[in-house]
Amino acid sequence: MEIKKVTLIGLGSMGAFFAPKLEAYLGKDKFRVLAEGERKERLESRGVTINNVNYRFTIITPETEGDLADLIIIAVKDTGLDRAIQDIRNQVGEHTQILCVMNGIDSEERIAAVYGSDHVMYSYMRVSIVMKDGVTNFDPEWGKIHFGEAKNDETSQRVEAVKNLFDACNIKYNIDPDMIRGIWFKFMCNVGENLTCALLGIPFGAYHVSDHANAIRREAMWEVAEIAQKIGIDLGQTDIDNQEDIIKKIPFINKPSTLQDLENGRKTEIEMFAGKVIRLGEELGVKTPMNWLFYHGIKVCEEKNTGKFIK
Repeated sequence: MEIKKVTLIGLGSMGAFFAPKLEAYLGKDKFRVLAEGERKERLESRGVTINNVNYRFTIITPETEGDLADLIIIAVKDTGLDRAIQDIRNQVGEHTQILCVMNGIDSEERIAAVYGSDHVMYSYMRVSIVMKDGVTNFDPEWGKIHFGEAKNDETSQRVEAVKNLFDACNIKYNIDPDMIRGIWFKFMCNVGENLTCALLGIPFGAYHVSDHANAIRREAMWEVAEIAQKIGIDLGQTDIDNQEDIIKKIPFINKPSTLQDLENGRKTEIEMFAGKVIRLGEELGVKTPMNWLFYHGIKVCEEKNTGKFIK
C-alpha cells in the first residue's frame, strides 16, 4: 500500500500543520483541500498565509467524483464533523484511509459508523497553533501527530503506509503502543488546559506563573482520569505530573481553541469537552463539579457573544 493522493478537509490551525509539507512532497495535483461555498471562494481568492508564505492549495468540492484519495485528513471542529463525514463521500474508495485529528474521544467511532473501521485509524494532535483571518505563524518542528491502530505492538500495513508518507514529508509523528489511552490523555489535558483558559480568558502562559490556574487545571484533569479508570483506561496522577513540564513549553501568548472561538464570536466545542465529561460522569457515578462549572460558564460566554444580555 502506498499513499499517493491526499485530501484535507479543514484548513484551520490543525490543517495548516500538514498542508505545506504535503503539497511540497505530493505536488499540487496530488494534495487537495476539500471545500465549498464561501470557504472555497475565500481559499481560492485569498489563500492562507502560513509562516509568512501565502498558499493557494488546489481546491476540490464534495461533488468532485472519480478522484479518490488514498488518505483523507479530517481537521474540522466537532461542530463540523457530521457535515465533513458526508462531504468526503466521493473521496472514499476501497483502500482509502481516514485520519481525524480533531479533539475529542469518539470521532473515530462516528466516522467508522459510516465508512467502516477498516477505513479509519486512530489519531490525535499534540501541537499549539493559533490561526486568525487565514494567517498563522508557528514553529513547524514543534508538535506532532500521533496515529495508529488501537494497539500497535506490530505495525500494520496501513500504518506503515502513513508512516512512510510522513517520513517523506518530514511531518513529525508518533505511533503510540496504545492509541486509546493516548487519545484519552490528550482529552484529559484539553479539558483541563483548554477550558480553564477559555473560562478565565487567559493564555497558556498563565500555567507558567499561576498556582491558581494550575490548581483548576489539575482538578478538571482528575475528573477525566477518574472516568477513564472506570472504563479500564489507566490514567492517573503520573500522567498529570508528566504534563507539568510540557505545558510550560507552550509559547506564553498562545491561546487554546475554545478561547479563540469565544474571542472570535464562534460556537465552541464545549459539548465535546465538558459536556461529554458530565454525561460520562453521570453514567459512571463520577462527580464532575469542575466540568459542570466549565460547561455552564462557557455557555454563558457564548450567550454573551450573541448579545443576549444587551437591552
